[in-house]
Amino acid sequence: MTPKRVVITGIGAISAFGRDWQCVQAAFQARQNAVRYMPDYAEFSELEARLAAPLAEPYAAPKHWMRKQLRSMGLVAQYTVDAAEQALLQAGLLGSSLILNGNMGVSAGSSSGSPADILDVGLLLSKLPNHFNANTYVRMMPHTTAANVGIFFGLTGRVIPTSSACTSGSQGIGYAYEAIKYGKIPMMLAGGAEELSASQVIVFDSLYAASRRNAQPESTPRPYDRDRDGLVIGEGACMMVLEELTHAQARGANIIAEIVGYGANSDGSHITRPEQTTMKRCMELALADANLSASAIGYVSGHGTATEQGDIAETQATAALLGYIPMSSQKSYLGHTLGACGALESWFSIEMMRSNWFAPTVNLDNIDERCGDVDFIRENGRVIETEFVMNNNFAFGGVNTSLIFKRWS
Repeated sequence: MTPKRVVITGIGAISAFGRDWQCVQAAFQARQNAVRYMPDYAEFSELEARLAAPLAEPYAAPKHWMRKQLRSMGLVAQYTVDAAEQALLQAGLLGSSLILNGNMGVSAGSSSGSPADILDVGLLLSKLPNHFNANTYVRMMPHTTAANVGIFFGLTGRVIPTSSACTSGSQGIGYAYEAIKYGKIPMMLAGGAEELSASQVIVFDSLYAASRRNAQPESTPRPYDRDRDGLVIGEGACMMVLEELTHAQARGANIIAEIVGYGANSDGSHITRPEQTTMKRCMELALADANLSASAIGYVSGHGTATEQGDIAETQATAALLGYIPMSSQKSYLGHTLGACGALESWFSIEMMRSNWFAPTVNLDNIDERCGDVDFIRENGRVIETEFVMNNNFAFGGVNTSLIFKRWS
């Protein structure tokens, strides 16, 4: 069977900078980040890192959602369903019979279900007061994002849960792309999400991987910088409508971009230490899938967590394969959105390609000399005209992903 071409016809997102590209781009161009000092974190005496990049305003579910629909959704599922609804609306598929009868599936994930519901299970088992009820497990289960999207919109196609920490969103897109490419289904909703919780900050703080610049939130995180001191946790969601090309053209859909390559592999060595060799191999797999040479890529969206081993390994891998390639990290603005980052950063890469302007990495004042020799975008960004961009993400457990997007003209 001849592989099918896969295009993106709708994108919906929730971020600390808003829901639309104009707001996000304005923040990028202003070189401002969304990191804040979190006073509430002071109640955790063992927590030294008290920074995060939350949504600008407390989240409220759309008013037209019914109470019955909300029962099974914690915040992370609400973010995902909300972003999916926006994506379907942009694609002209919201409420359409075309997405029913098994014609659309879901591929999405997050690092976990809602932390508040996980807590209630723990409190229950500890015989302490809690809010455990019939829907607690549904809100906390690892596939709560994908399952709730399918149920909310009545989708009966395949469900692919991608709960793989920092690659949840990129795997969501990659596996949806493969399902369509190889003729299993014509349409997929794909992406990832994460809701902010102090528990996530505590995890990375305990690993000495979270930034502790509590008095200077605007100065961190610092991807690829020699003075980095760790990551900052963020939150958000992004979902995309992926569609087989002829299916999209037959209904007159507006095509945003094409997905042409996906690579995925694992380190097979250490649970938290990134490996340069397998990162490079992952990018090679994406290039081979896209049938492209390394010289075709005009920009790389780096994972750029602002952790020492991660920054060094990924930039060395990128330089070894792609040479002196323009590269930046949007985590310097929005923090590490964990399960959402692979999808959000894919969206940013696509929109930057479409606008021919690529955001710099903020707080990159002094490049770590141990990083690979790539063309780090700094200061006021860069005007670049390119047909192809690559987005790379790497997760705990040694999970690696690389996505390649093509400009649609």
